[in-house]
Amino acid sequence: MIRDIQFIKYIFVACLLLANIIASKIVVLGGLIVPAAIIVYPLTFLFTDVVAEVEGKKSAHRLVMTGFYLSLVMVVVLFIGKILPSAPFWVHQKSYDLILGATPRVVAASMIAYLVSQNHDVWAFHWWRKVTNGRHLWIRNNFSTIVSQLIDSILFIGLAFGGVFPTKTIIAMILGQYVIKVIIAILDTPFCYAFVSFYGKNRQQAQES
Repeated sequence: MIRDIQFIKYIFVACLLLANIIASKIVVLGGLIVPAAIIVYPLTFLFTDVVAEVEGKKSAHRLVMTGFYLSLVMVVVLFIGKILPSAPFWVHQKSYDLILGATPRVVAASMIAYLVSQNHDVWAFHWWRKVTNGRHLWIRNNFSTIVSQLIDSILFIGLAFGGVFPTKTIIAMILGQYVIKVIIAILDTPFCYAFVSFYGKNRQQAQES
């Protein structure tokens, strides 16, 4: 199972859904105020890059759309859980609503930012691959992700909190998220090489057998 690139796709979906769930908690990392989702969401760009490199643009695009559809399913299920009548002895409805009952505006902002940034990442990855004639994986892995993460941060923070917080606060939130995302993008480069090498060889062996 782990030797099949399908495993990477499962991890992608798991990270995406977990990011949507834990995003409601705001944390402080290195003095930067960011959603807790920062620890897993940036990894989704790594996984789409791996799939794009090994299986191609169409497969990566299908993965992005699969993640989108499953995120919508998760939102619906959480909403159903919210409106189901509580047992008389269960007194945690307000906590459930606060943590898992994201406002429609935040959900919409998250979905829009995800679709635009992830699809841009897939497009940019292959654009850089063409420019570099298939060489220098680190260039397309980092450059596509760094720009896509900026798009994601601006769209999500701007759409979700624009007009709610002062402009200075919005800018600080965008920059805070972006700095950490860029650091993660750079640090995950060796893993991108390792995954591409591992799953690329396994795919070739499967085709030859």
